[in-house]
Amino acid sequence: MTRSNRLRDEFIALTLACAAATARAQAPVEVVRVVSKAVERQVKLPGEFQPYLAVPIHAKVTGFVKAVNVDRGSAVRKGQLLATLEAPEMQSQVLEAQSKAQALELQRAEAAAKLAGAQSTYDRLKAASATPGVVAENDVVVAQKTMEAAQALVRSYDDSIKAAQAQVQAVKDLQQYLTIKAPFDGIIIERNVHPGALVGPGSATTPLLRLHQVSRLRLIVAVPEALVGAMVKGARVPFTVPAYPGETFYGVFNLMSHDLDEKTRSMSIELDVRNPDLRLSAGMYPEVQWPVRRPQPSLLVPPTSIVTTTERTFVIRVNNGVAQWVNVGRGARIGDLVEVFGPLKDGDTIVRRGTDEIREGAKVNVQPAKPG
Repeated sequence: MTRSNRLRDEFIALTLACAAATARAQAPVEVVRVVSKAVERQVKLPGEFQPYLAVPIHAKVTGFVKAVNVDRGSAVRKGQLLATLEAPEMQSQVLEAQSKAQALELQRAEAAAKLAGAQSTYDRLKAASATPGVVAENDVVVAQKTMEAAQALVRSYDDSIKAAQAQVQAVKDLQQYLTIKAPFDGIIIERNVHPGALVGPGSATTPLLRLHQVSRLRLIVAVPEALVGAMVKGARVPFTVPAYPGETFYGVFNLMSHDLDEKTRSMSIELDVRNPDLRLSAGMYPEVQWPVRRPQPSLLVPPTSIVTTTERTFVIRVNNGVAQWVNVGRGARIGDLVEVFGPLKDGDTIVRRGTDEIREGAKVNVQPAKPG
């Protein structure tokens, strides 16, 4: 092929391409309006039930288990007796402390009697010393010192008696821990002791019993970072559990951690779930229909309007008959439309079926979209 023939073929191809582009530019282009509206949707997220209150029950004092009044699965009320311990040496400590306090009280009585005698002697000598020459001054001083020493001895006994009584009360207070009671209403979910077992603070790693309150549950949900800003506190959130297929339960968005997990980039959210019939249990893994509501109205466009290339994602806005490429980010699908983020506004005219063949700045022959 000669050079002139090759140039002629290239000219013809370019002429045909220009003609095709001109034809496309002049062909009617269907357009639609950008829609702005508040968007509410639900996202399925896994969750985990935890008891509202949970406590391992240990023995505060050393003793032998006398009786265990509950077992695994027992429903208990606050203040109910769960177990009884016995420690004979503790009763001996009480008797010993009481005996010491009584002995001190007897000694104080003797000291008080001596104080009364010393006080009487001092008073008589003091009165007699008012007459010169009747009583030596030294005898008055000796009587006064004797009285003061007796007073000091009585005060020391008073302090010793208070300490002994406090010791008696301390041992009696420890005796109260021989009866173990429920700190709140709940279910015994674990029992690790039987009558005759020796327990005490040294066995703190293994609790005697474990008590959970499950009439009210905490539903913990890890919400992705992208959805944190759209959460609605106080929302009534539906969820399902595998144990009851086809049945929907509800919890109330109650608490949030205000801290993102560095590994999962999610925030722990807590739902308050009432469970009076005890159908739900701690440890279940429900599927939560998490509500998402944007704080501002969302911009919605048909999915066919979004053009994605290797370099950018955009829609084609038509302004005074001229095509403008507007970069956007794609959000969630809402019904037949898609949420987008970018420099658009409600009511903007965009091409319904976007394509990169409609070039930036090209003239567009607008045709409104057909209803439906």
